[in-house]
Amino acid sequence: MSILSPFPELTLSQRLAEYARLMRIDKPIGILLLLWPTLWALWVASDGRPVAWVVAIFVVGTVLMRSAGCVINDYADKDFDGHVERTRNRPLAARRVRPGEALGLAAALALVSFLLVLPLNGLTILLSVPAVFLAGSYPFTKRFLAIPQAYLGMAFGFGIPMAFAALQGQVPLEAWVMLLANVFWAVAYDTEYAMVDRPDDLKIGIRTSAITFGRFEVTAIMLCYGLTLALLAWVGLHTGRGMYFLAGLGAAAVLMIYHYILIRDRDRPRCFKAFLHNNWVGAVIFGGWVLDYLLAA
Repeated sequence: MSILSPFPELTLSQRLAEYARLMRIDKPIGILLLLWPTLWALWVASDGRPVAWVVAIFVVGTVLMRSAGCVINDYADKDFDGHVERTRNRPLAARRVRPGEALGLAAALALVSFLLVLPLNGLTILLSVPAVFLAGSYPFTKRFLAIPQAYLGMAFGFGIPMAFAALQGQVPLEAWVMLLANVFWAVAYDTEYAMVDRPDDLKIGIRTSAITFGRFEVTAIMLCYGLTLALLAWVGLHTGRGMYFLAGLGAAAVLMIYHYILIRDRDRPRCFKAFLHNNWVGAVIFGGWVLDYLLAA
């Protein structure tokens, strides 16, 4: 390491490994929470028959944009993460990656993601602009929004209107209701996540839904889960779905009750377990939709 610089000199393989950690490649939960709503929308927008190459574009784009969002998040929080037990060893907080490198990496990921949507129609390309803005600006909302998790829900769910635009050439009401459902789902699962960091966030002044909801955070989580299911049920029934779709929602409801059992005592490791378990909520909802399109015809 140079005497004049706090940053270590890394080999290429070490640098690439730090970039991978910065992108959270080793922690795919964020990719999955971003991917499930996008897949819901692709199946609904195509009446259960999505075009394979369009699905591939959205899957790869989801991975790239989530990775870019993680890099921007760590850049925005580089002066805070070192004070939080769970995040103090992240590459930027631990000063193993320079801030300029992080911004360059995020820009490259966003650029490749934008290039991916160019084969799609004009409306989808147009919608990619607010999608990038939401993903890039979310980390900074923790400074001033009381419930930044709602903003996260919009950022994580913007693949929904884009999917409808790509497959239908329009964004109908169902797409916006699905996006709203995703906002409530994100508030629920990211409040569980915020409950883990609440003591540290209070010390450093970060605003989160867990702090805003206070002692009613568990009630707020369960209410948001209920609204998520109600809104998705409306979309499914409005588009002609039946018992298999409803069974998927029922399975999701059972998982949400399990999350209540995990978080009701506000034990930090159990709250984190509930957050991670939301992958299965997204999966069973998607499975219900897929089965309904396959078997209810």
